[in-house]
Amino acid sequence: MENTDKNKPKSQDSNDKISIGQLAAYGAGGIIPIALFNAAGNLVQLMGNISLGIGAFWLGLILIVPRLWDALSDPFIGHLSDNTRSKWGRRRPYLLLGGILTAVFFVILWWIPKGETVEQWFPTEEGYKIFQLIYILITLLLFFTAVNLFEIPHGALGMEMTNDYHDRTRLFSAKSFVGNLFAMGTAGLFWLANLEFFKGIGGTEVDGMRYVSLMVAAILIPLSFWWFLKLKEPKFQKTKKQEKTDFWKDMKMVVTNRNFVWLTLTVFTLAMGFNFVSVLGSYIPIYYVFGGNKLAGSEILFINGIIWAVTGMLAVIPLNIISPKLGKRKTLLIAISLMLIAQLSKIFCYNPNHPYLLFIPTLLLSAGMLFFFTLGSSMVGDICDEDELKTGKRSEGSYYSVFWWFIKMGTALASFVTGALIVLTLFDESQVTKVDKLQSNIEKTNLFAKDWNSAQKNHTLTYDLLKTYQSDALKDAEEYQVLLKKELNKKSENNYDFVPNFLIEKENLLKQNLSKTQNSLNLLKQFDLNKDSVATQSIALFPILMQSKLDKMEINVYEMRSYFQNKSLDPKTKNTEHYKNLYQKMGEMNLALEQVKLETNVPVLSQKIDKIEKELVPLKVQTPYTLLMMRVVEIGIPALLSLFSIIFLLKYTLTEKRSMEIKELLKQRNN
Repeated sequence: MENTDKNKPKSQDSNDKISIGQLAAYGAGGIIPIALFNAAGNLVQLMGNISLGIGAFWLGLILIVPRLWDALSDPFIGHLSDNTRSKWGRRRPYLLLGGILTAVFFVILWWIPKGETVEQWFPTEEGYKIFQLIYILITLLLFFTAVNLFEIPHGALGMEMTNDYHDRTRLFSAKSFVGNLFAMGTAGLFWLANLEFFKGIGGTEVDGMRYVSLMVAAILIPLSFWWFLKLKEPKFQKTKKQEKTDFWKDMKMVVTNRNFVWLTLTVFTLAMGFNFVSVLGSYIPIYYVFGGNKLAGSEILFINGIIWAVTGMLAVIPLNIISPKLGKRKTLLIAISLMLIAQLSKIFCYNPNHPYLLFIPTLLLSAGMLFFFTLGSSMVGDICDEDELKTGKRSEGSYYSVFWWFIKMGTALASFVTGALIVLTLFDESQVTKVDKLQSNIEKTNLFAKDWNSAQKNHTLTYDLLKTYQSDALKDAEEYQVLLKKELNKKSENNYDFVPNFLIEKENLLKQNLSKTQNSLNLLKQFDLNKDSVATQSIALFPILMQSKLDKMEINVYEMRSYFQNKSLDPKTKNTEHYKNLYQKMGEMNLALEQVKLETNVPVLSQKIDKIEKELVPLKVQTPYTLLMMRVVEIGIPALLSLFSIIFLLKYTLTEKRSMEIKELLKQRNN
């Protein structure tokens, strides 16, 4: 709409217009800092805890280290980008390099050494988990450094692609639009990683993420070349003649800018509040709404992610209508209010009887966050204009790097606090990982029994198939024999103080299994298959093939029974009745397993294993105290910090009118 007020500066210069192609290319860059940046941190903390069994506190602690590294690397990258004078520009070379490295390190991040074979390298379970923590820490450092190498120049480029007050908001809206389109990534990747196609039979989400991450890299690397070739730097002809600046002078200039400080505090406080509980937002649907059912929880999280992404995309439209009419500061206040209302609505929307109610706060939060972070970046660009009027220099890289660093420091502090909060809620990751281990062995055993039963029914249980089964079982038994010997030679740690004779009973069970495994090996080696008597020999071979599989399940059940018994007797345990109930369930499961061992009819045996498998999900249910504390923390902390964010924003004084005046003065001076 044309501006008829002659005394008011025009907001749009024809030379500042952003083409559709540039808008699309720049917006696509939101995939890295919005989608992948958040997905990596959240998924590492979630999967590291519930899949690998690493303590939430320690995962939160190591997630701080990359942010402390960012304290050095972010401003340095911003300063380096401001002072780069390559033939491709100041920003574009970093988009290519940073994009490719982000893709590569995202894949490496998920190839965490794991499994029984790796675990046996270490004398204690704690040593094994420390090794995994160190691997995660190193790969996270590499991944987040690559993200920084892309995002700091990318954000700075967005500030200099146009000087127009509202067109700059549109540019960052495009970035938020695409970032939110892929923001379903966290939930979507978690859902994909839980599919059997990716994780395999008996695998976990971490196994699935190894292959899902390859898909992500296959998308990201071609995009990196597109960004490099497509995006332009309209101010490079001017800035390449600009004198290179001193790093410390740039940093002093940035942190002493009053409006920049208040804006950064506003964004930092609110981002920190929601990052404190972002991981808990995944725990609550899985463990409260769906009672520990990871697959059902991951499906609802995936749908929730789609709703988040679609809402974020659609929210760009009202943002670009409201912001020009009310101004950026008032629109930012609306965004914070939406997010506050969303938090309070969770009191009623976290409901196991009506799981889809949790989509309501998602709608409000997605719209509010899209408004909030889009306007925050756009307002930093306005501050850079104000600074250029004072100093005569463009320093988008320095400003954006410090702004981005504070957001990430909020994320880092939140990661540590999240870990501490999960510990405070008394979430029992040992319970979850022990059930997962049993579930893995049950799934493998059940699959074998069903395959055997199907082959019998269809008359495809041939000599060659029996030879394959025999060979696989021989290999499995040999590996299990090695593991049992190493387990017996390990330095034993009694973590179950209230279970009488735990170490003695466990050692006896391991010795019994070792003896049975040796017997199975002898029988398998001596079993001479005859092509003329396949049907008869298959009856004798089946129990031998099942032996190691059933033995593994037996040890899993014993350890879980002992764990629940110990928790139910420990006076420090909250909700001991909860663990007594689980201990009783494990007793029933132990009896069911004994019946499976005695069963000779394969179809009936498979049905009995099916029944055991269905009883596993209730074993993951957390205590009532844990479920209550998760909701209190996840709702309350962001709501409180949203109020502080509003107070800081009210101190920001760079109004729309003043921004327009600055742009007009810059235009007159540059002409």
